Amino acid sequence: RKAANLCVDREGLKDGLLAGLMVPATGTFEPGHPWRGKPTFEIKYDKAAAQKLMQEAGYGPNKKLTVKTQTSASGSGQMQPMQMNELIQQNLAEIGIKVSFEVMEWNALVSSWRAGAKDAASRGAHSTNSSYFSQDPFTCLIRHLDSRLVAPKGTNWGYFANPELDKIFDTIRTTFDPAAQLALIQKAHETFVNEALFLFVAHDVNPRAM
Repeated sequence: RKAANLCVDREGLKDGLLAGLMVPATGTFEPGHPWRGKPTFEIKYDKAAAQKLMQEAGYGPNKKLTVKTQTSASGSGQMQPMQMNELIQQNLAEIGIKVSFEVMEWNALVSSWRAGAKDAASRGAHSTNSSYFSQDPFTCLIRHLDSRLVAPKGTNWGYFANPELDKIFDTIRTTFDPAAQLALIQKAHETFVNEALFLFVAHDVNPRAM
């Protein structure tokens, strides 16, 4: 997961495809955001470091890691999902991760996401990929990784379970001291980044008018 986060050319994506209308992601929250904390893993473009991590994990030119991802071609105000996915696919291929896509209609993708990775709707996918928002601690941190929020109770698609994170989530919910709660939110986000629990790519800054 760390290798994947180190091989994505976010600046190339920003300048070559999106006309500058994105901020390269180094986590769910960027430096300066009160919820970021101080993660120790630095998400950046470092292909050599990514290749080294893959080699240490036992992968190389003669043994590639095969991954299937469910995604959509449009919907819900996404940026340019297929073009972005294809660029990321090329980046990942350079370090030995071979990605295939199952492209779905947006509502079908959301239904599969809510059903969870073990459901037949996922059809053997290893990941699900779509745009997302981060408006509050539950939405951006707890919702995806609380072990008790797997289908049909929630949207922990991958059945992720970490008892330490569960305790942090519980305390976030029940702590009313702002400083103590902030420290817990920061600790949760540090875990997200340090454990590379997502492939962080881009924050959308494209202006929209309705």
